[in-house]
Amino acid sequence: MSKEFKYEQSDYERVADHLYRIAGIHLGDTRKEMVYSRLTRELRRLGLESVRAYLDYLDNAGQHEWTRFINILTTNLTSFFRERHHFRILADQVLPAAPRPARIWSCGCASGEEPYSIAITCREYMEDSQVPVSILATDINTTVLQGAERGIYEREKVEGMDAAQLKKYFLCGDGSYQGLVKVKDDLKRGIQFRMLNLMQAEWPIEGQFDAIFCRNVMIYFDKETQYRILKRFVPLLRQPHGLLFAGHSEAFFNAKDLFTPLGATTYRVASDASQAAARLGYP
Repeated sequence: MSKEFKYEQSDYERVADHLYRIAGIHLGDTRKEMVYSRLTRELRRLGLESVRAYLDYLDNAGQHEWTRFINILTTNLTSFFRERHHFRILADQVLPAAPRPARIWSCGCASGEEPYSIAITCREYMEDSQVPVSILATDINTTVLQGAERGIYEREKVEGMDAAQLKKYFLCGDGSYQGLVKVKDDLKRGIQFRMLNLMQAEWPIEGQFDAIFCRNVMIYFDKETQYRILKRFVPLLRQPHGLLFAGHSEAFFNAKDLFTPLGATTYRVASDASQAAARLGYP
């Protein structure tokens, strides 16, 4: 079946090179058709006839078009309380040992379900409407960040949530908003949404965190890039209680000098990790 737009293997390789250079994302050899399907709308928007023409256009475009390129090609699949065991560990192990305000980083927060789940966990643990917690929620995709900050979701997104939590932390829409829920403003307090590219030379982050949620993000990076990012996490985790939470399909066997696995895709900074990071040239 012929394609609407001309698309060759060399175009895919060029897209993959750009995505790796800008965002550290490794596409591999199996995403060629996914890339084409996601770029077709942009080609129509710009009135172009081939992917090569689009890439030539990007080479001379401003930052806005490169941001659109990243937004189109990054995947953002998440849900409320995804991998629920991590939130139990947060409540049982991290929060009791954390100073106030506790600081938590949701790295790769996508459409916002993760940081809101973290905020609910903190509220439930502390039983205080004025929870002394600060949550930083970052993502490279500016489009999903805007949606996360609005905090509006389809009703089915929260169907698995406890009824009491749903009533306490969400507003249910009616009329033209039927079938939607909105995160209450009170829950949003303490969450800061910010665009951040993990490949940036400098991260605009100060201080340390009691937990870093970086789940289903590392799967898009090759081992070398994973190691560089994990090395930068080391001084950002408060010791000795700070934990790193990873996705269920992620394992950091190549970074045992930096992080010690505790089970349930949860990691603690290794005992000699600070020296290892310094020896390897952190940051």
